Amino acid sequence: MSNQGVSGTICASYEQFFDAEKKIADFIMEHKKEVVDMTVAELARASSTSDATVSRFCRRLGFKGFQSLKMDLAKEVMEEERDSLQVSNEIHRENLPQSLQNILANKMAEMTGTMGMMDADNLETILRILENARIIQFAAVGNTIPVAMDGAFKFNQLGLCAMSGSIWEGQIAQTYNLGPRDAVVIISNSGTSKRLLTLARGARDNGARIIVITNKDSSPLAQISDFKIITATREKLLTGEFWFSRIPAMLVIETLYLLLFISKKDSAAHIRRHEDSIRPDKLG
Repeated sequence: MSNQGVSGTICASYEQFFDAEKKIADFIMEHKKEVVDMTVAELARASSTSDATVSRFCRRLGFKGFQSLKMDLAKEVMEEERDSLQVSNEIHRENLPQSLQNILANKMAEMTGTMGMMDADNLETILRILENARIIQFAAVGNTIPVAMDGAFKFNQLGLCAMSGSIWEGQIAQTYNLGPRDAVVIISNSGTSKRLLTLARGARDNGARIIVITNKDSSPLAQISDFKIITATREKLLTGEFWFSRIPAMLVIETLYLLLFISKKDSAAHIRRHEDSIRPDKLG
């Protein structure tokens, strides 16, 4: 079981569930307090599934059984009550103050979960690779491209040679020019993108180090990587569908940036030089 909690783990794995498992997931997320006091049979009836499906669902999430899941769920409910989080999973225009509170609570939970899953030793190794790399490529497809481009912008400001691109064909061409002294940071929610897997294999064949930022610890991209940073997501709770939230991935990029900034002695000078060069373009 990961540090994401029951809700976070369900959200991260939701798209991989079978239809019957999604029924259980939906019921748990909508009735957390009630589920804590249920039996396997009661949850099966309430979610229109079977006892066997409930047990399989629990194991798929990494729990030994339903009792283990309930213990973690009870802890999650108690923590929310302790923190006085009067929130729900609903957002609508008719009650904007409550909707804003719900969004804030879930986004904070994403960031807290992401930070909580970062291992200090793993993070330190990644930082050493990045600060010593000749070239750092940030790679992504679809709606994570802005995160990759932001990473390249920030790292270049620090004085680290970084690159990214909005077209995959251009990204893969960049990757084929990498070597053993380089690193590629791949950002992918699902970790199953065929294009990014092709890119990762190209980086591996050239000897570049592969770092993956993803929601899925067991995804193909996570498995092919040298190092991985797992992010939390709770977007399913707010939208009713699974959409990738950029905030956890951007938090990881910001964290790497800040830690490299404080340890790289000339980073401030590089940032000042960059700011001086663009200042004439600003009004005032």
